[in-house]
Amino acid sequence: MYKVLLADDEMLDLEGMKQFIPWSELGLEVVDAVSNGFSACEVMEQHVIDILVTDVNMPNMSGLELARLALDKKSDLRIIFVSGYQDFHYVKQALSLKAVSYVLKPMDDNELISSLTKVKQDLDEERKRRDTEEAYMQMIPMAKNDLLIRLFEGDLTWDHSDKLQKLAVSYGLSVLQWPIRIAVLELDDLAWMLQGEGEPSQQEIMNMFFVAMNEICKKHGMPHSCKVSRHRMAILMSESALGACMQEMYGTLESIFARRTMTIGVGEAVLGLDQLHVSYQQALEALDGKMFFGKGKQIYYEEVRKAPALHDAKTLDFRLDALFTAMTHYELVRIHDEIENLFQSVSTIRSKLTIHNLTMYLIWKLDQHLQTLDENIFDMLGMELHNLDILLQFETTLDIRSWLVRKVYEISELLHQKSTSKNSKLTREILKTVKERLHENITLKDIAHQFSFSPNYLGFLFKEEVGKTFSEVLIQMRMDQARELLKDPSLKIYQIADQVGYRYLPYFSRQFRETFGMTPMEYRKREC
Repeated sequence: MYKVLLADDEMLDLEGMKQFIPWSELGLEVVDAVSNGFSACEVMEQHVIDILVTDVNMPNMSGLELARLALDKKSDLRIIFVSGYQDFHYVKQALSLKAVSYVLKPMDDNELISSLTKVKQDLDEERKRRDTEEAYMQMIPMAKNDLLIRLFEGDLTWDHSDKLQKLAVSYGLSVLQWPIRIAVLELDDLAWMLQGEGEPSQQEIMNMFFVAMNEICKKHGMPHSCKVSRHRMAILMSESALGACMQEMYGTLESIFARRTMTIGVGEAVLGLDQLHVSYQQALEALDGKMFFGKGKQIYYEEVRKAPALHDAKTLDFRLDALFTAMTHYELVRIHDEIENLFQSVSTIRSKLTIHNLTMYLIWKLDQHLQTLDENIFDMLGMELHNLDILLQFETTLDIRSWLVRKVYEISELLHQKSTSKNSKLTREILKTVKERLHENITLKDIAHQFSFSPNYLGFLFKEEVGKTFSEVLIQMRMDQARELLKDPSLKIYQIADQVGYRYLPYFSRQFRETFGMTPMEYRKREC
C-alpha cells in the first residue's frame, strides 16, 4: 500500500479525513495525522511518504512551506492541498509545487476520494514504468551475455542483419579496437580445494572472481566479457592492452584470492566480429592444455598448436568414459583392462606428456566425474591433495598403473556399497521411471503420487540415498541423454530439447552449457 500523511490544524477536518475516507479500499495507508507542519516533517524523517494531504493555511508553517520541504526530501511526492480559500494566489502557488489536486473546504468526501484515486493510479503507472525500466536494465547484461556466446559459437551472420548491427552498436561492439583476441579465464583446482569452516563457498568465490576480473578489464578499456560456464569467463581483449591487463589480473588474484591460481587460454588475434568464434575455440583448446603445459599461466593457442602431444591426448576422453562406466557398474576386471588401455593409448607420447602428468590428468577427470555424483575423490579415498606427491616417487610405469588401479577399485567398491543400501531398490525404480518419462514435464509430485508417497518424504528418502535432490538428478539425466542424442546429426537441437523435457530452447541451451561448459552446438561440433 502507498503511505499517506495527513496534516491539518482543524481537528474536525483532520478526524473526518481519517474516519470517513475508505483508505484500505483505495489501497492506501494513513501513516499519521498531524496538526502542524513541524510534526509532519518529523513523520517524514521516520517514514517514506508517497502522498501528502495538507491544509494550505496552517499556523507557524503553512501547507505551502511544508510542501516545499517535503519535495526537497522526496521529489516524486504527490501532494493534495485542502483549503477554504479560493483565492487564485493560493491556487497558483499550489500549481507551482506540482500539486495533483486542490480540494476546497468544506470538503466533499467524494471529491477527495476522486483525487486520491487519480493519485493512486498515477503512482501505479509510475511504479509499473519503473519496474519495467529496472527489468530492462537487468536484462541488458543477460542479453549481451547471450549475444556474445552466440558470437563465440559462430551462429550469427552479421553482414545481412540490420537487427544484429543495431545490437552491436548498442552494446559497443561496433567500436572495438582490432585486432582482438578471445581470452578464457578459469580458476585452477577450484573443485579440489576443501573449504574450511567460515570460508566462502565455490559460488561466492566465483562471483568475486568474475567481478574483480571484469573491473580490471573495464579499467584497461575492455568492457566486453561474458560468463561461459560456472567456472569460466571469456573476454574480448585488445591486442595492444593484452599484456598489461593480464599482468594486473594476476596481481589482483594474488592479493584477493590467496593460494589460488588462474589459467588463461588465449586464442589468436582476429579482425572482425564474424571471426570471434575462431579465436574463442582456439582459447578453449589452449585452456584444455593446462594439464600438460602447467597451470597458473597464460597459454596461447600458438603454443598449443606446436605440441602434437595434445592432439594425441584428446583420445583419453573416450577411454575415460569407458573406465567410468566400468567403475559405476562395479566391473573390476573391466576397470583393470580400461586403465591398461588408457596407458597403451598414450604410449607414443614422449617429451610433452610424461606418465606422471597422464596419471594426474586421469585423477582430475575422475574427480570431475565423481562431482556429478556429488562425491569427492579425496573424501572417498581418505587422503589430501598433497598425498599425490607419491606419484613422483614411482620409478616405473607399472608401479603407477598398479597404484591407480587400486584407487579406482576402492572408489568403485564405495559406490557399489552405496547403491546396495536399504532404499536402493526404490531409488532404482524411481530412476527407471524418470528415464522413461524424460520427455515429459515430470515433477517430484508426479513420482510421489505414482509410488504412493508424500512428495516431501519421498524427496527426503531420495536425497538420503542418492546424495542429490530429485531436481538435480533429473537435470543431470536430461543433460546426459541430450549429450547422447547430440551425436546423431539427423536430430535438430530443438528436437533434442523436446525429447528430454525442455519446451523452451534457450533454457535448454543455457542448462546444457552450465552442466558441460559448452553449448549443445559447440558439443555437437566437437563430437561429430
